[in-house]
Amino acid sequence: MCYDLWNVTSYIDTHIHLDYLDAPQAQLEEARRAGVGAWIVPGTSCERWPALMATTARHAEVYAAPGIHPQAADRCSVSDLEELRRLLQQPKVVALGEVGLDRLVECSWQVQEELFVQMIRLALEADKPLLIHARRSTERVLELLRREGASQVGGIFHAFSGSLETAREIIALNFAIGVGGVVTFATARRLPEVVRGVPPTALVLETDAPDLAPEPFRGQPNRPAYLDLVAERVAALRDWSKQETARITTANACRILKLPAQAMPETPKESIHEQP
Repeated sequence: MCYDLWNVTSYIDTHIHLDYLDAPQAQLEEARRAGVGAWIVPGTSCERWPALMATTARHAEVYAAPGIHPQAADRCSVSDLEELRRLLQQPKVVALGEVGLDRLVECSWQVQEELFVQMIRLALEADKPLLIHARRSTERVLELLRREGASQVGGIFHAFSGSLETAREIIALNFAIGVGGVVTFATARRLPEVVRGVPPTALVLETDAPDLAPEPFRGQPNRPAYLDLVAERVAALRDWSKQETARITTANACRILKLPAQAMPETPKESIHEQP
């Protein structure tokens, strides 16, 4: 375990596309001032892995989760899978992601499913958790995770917005719920219910920056610092303080992702403001 539950004072952003951001160094500094101490950067395609790994190497508290997004499933070769197998052995690679199924992308469903199964098997081989992308496909994603025994490694369902019942199925498979900017939307109905209704051990925070900016920045490019707004909403829904939210969600991320002890520095106490 990388941190004791009672001395964690920084957030972990478990899903951020840092390699797509403008001026990432400045944005990370802004996020640190907002109480964020570590970041997990998922992959989207094999072509992006070099940029992903270079971004990770430049920042001590940034960790990688290379994988192939469903929209890039038809661009994957045997040699790409071998390269991913190699990357999963790198010390700063903590997960395999983001992978899954998406009914709104052009890539054929059969190709997506075949690749997703390969991704699950690689994660099991490497003993790495999975960062799951499931858009209009959660039922089938869960079926494949069960069939392939993915509960052995677990992981995080990224950008979850489904029902409490579905969330409980996900948790039963040893996966956590990734809570992002959607929880702040005035139109959000199911996700607030999920945040209130699942065990505290099942919640982690994410931005998905530069996408899915929270209110009041909805529709604008998302920023790493906006994780504090997600945490604020989670704190309100759970009746936690901001410090409790940081301790609990960071301990969860550390457990799920097996982060090393030096995963992030302790953030000065003044950067985490208590709920009134």
